[in-house]
Amino acid sequence: MMGPAGTPAPTSAGADAFEGYLFAYFTGEDKPRGEQIYFAASRGNDPRFWDELNEGQPVLTSTHGEKGVRDPFLVRSPAGDRFFLLATDLRIYGSGDWHAAKRVGSLYIEVWESADLVHWSPQRHIRVSPGTAGCAWAPEAHYDPESGAYVVYWASRLYAVGDTDRSTETHERMLYATTRDFRTFSAPQIWHDPGHPVLDATVFRHGETYYRFTKDARAPGWSDPCGRFITQEKSARLTGAEWELVAKCVGRGDTTRPGVTEGEGPTIFRSTTEQKWYLLIDEFRGRGYVPFETSDPTGGVWRPAEGFVLPQGARHGSVLPVTRAELERLRAHYGAGGAPAPRGAGAG
Repeated sequence: MMGPAGTPAPTSAGADAFEGYLFAYFTGEDKPRGEQIYFAASRGNDPRFWDELNEGQPVLTSTHGEKGVRDPFLVRSPAGDRFFLLATDLRIYGSGDWHAAKRVGSLYIEVWESADLVHWSPQRHIRVSPGTAGCAWAPEAHYDPESGAYVVYWASRLYAVGDTDRSTETHERMLYATTRDFRTFSAPQIWHDPGHPVLDATVFRHGETYYRFTKDARAPGWSDPCGRFITQEKSARLTGAEWELVAKCVGRGDTTRPGVTEGEGPTIFRSTTEQKWYLLIDEFRGRGYVPFETSDPTGGVWRPAEGFVLPQGARHGSVLPVTRAELERLRAHYGAGGAPAPRGAGAG
């Protein structure tokens, strides 16, 4: 049984319906604790309004690797009774050295596990990228019923064997590995390499088709005008090599329509109350997350969503639909003492 956006429906609580959302995110590299994991809870079934949990302070902090974590992604197990949170091992605060982060950054991802979303396992510091990689960014996971395993995917620059100086011209591409327990991973393979840099892939399943959203990371100087915007593709197989283009420049605004000036970190989730999907795109040098919506996620047409007030400073994260019991447990455990989103405020 599949829930919103291909998320396995919960079964441990009698397949209860989803009645709310949990938002995991980080808040940027401009503050000492911005590169840690923050939570916000929706106000019931309404994804437009959120309350920061844990008094607006990090819920999970990294003690391994670079001691900074970004791009958190939440995934529910097929049985619905276990959760995993994945994140990038990266700290930019204090150095601002993006050049080094791409070339000689961490080859590890960070993983936490929970049975109830409030009690989390010790942090796992797991290497996933090969020695020829320069980084391992924005890991996400999707359960693949064909293999009975999770497909974990992330972005890495790959360099020539022996290029210890990282002088080879190269670019980011999407790699993937499989796991059944988020402890042991298969050898990484290239998943998506269009010949130019791509980052921040996210996937959802609708019917029998997988839809992938990826940042085209080409700079504006490249020939394609959709550089630094989101591309949507589709495929019948999650790990298949053939993906068909659905739309480019997803979310781009211009003088006649609202949108983002550039975008990354897409995350998608389905409404728990109606036939509607939401796509959040991180306008990374602007407003942060900007919400879009559609009633048909297959067509690649996304319009700005009205009335959203997202958690303050929220950057590249993920939204997980939850049951009423899960939502109430999150609020009771962490409290909702952070800044609330006022009703009636405008979007983004």
